[in-house]
Amino acid sequence: MTSLARDSLFDTIAGAATAESPVWGDALLPVERRAVEPVFSTLVPDHVLALGVETIYEGYLVHYGRPRLFSLSDQDTSLLLGDYLYAHGLVHVGATGLVEAVVDLAELLSLCAQCRAEGIDGDGAAWAATAARLGAGGLDEARAALREDHDPGPLLGIARATSGADAVGRALAFHARLTG
Repeated sequence: MTSLARDSLFDTIAGAATAESPVWGDALLPVERRAVEPVFSTLVPDHVLALGVETIYEGYLVHYGRPRLFSLSDQDTSLLLGDYLYAHGLVHVGATGLVEAVVDLAELLSLCAQCRAEGIDGDGAAWAATAARLGAGGLDEARAALREDHDPGPLLGIARATSGADAVGRALAFHARLTG
């Protein structure tokens, strides 16, 4: 992804949030403090879905990590902003008509919430595999391995086989910095 495309992606997320609510606009970090580096959208096979994935991921970071675009000190406002970003990202993906991709992302958010609630390591693997196979299916057994056996290995294997070990490694390293 070129720096212009990357900047445009994050400008779009920030602009939409600002247009939605002055509260979200006030929560935006100054431009020079934003970490505008895509994480999992780099693994998405269809660039049209990148905006939705990064919007949802920013919501995930608002809930569970260090957001790249926003700074909020109030927990209630953070919860609402994260939920807004989840919903807005799903709207972007839904607009493509790829119902399977919306289902994949809903499954991802559910699985990651379970991982967080139960202290299971594996949210990065879930993000990577979902991004790599977004809308293509083939994740049910691997999701079950994480959900039931706390084993992220099958999801990591799918992500690496689909997007390459180097690309997945970069995404996971950045994810660890943002959520660790």
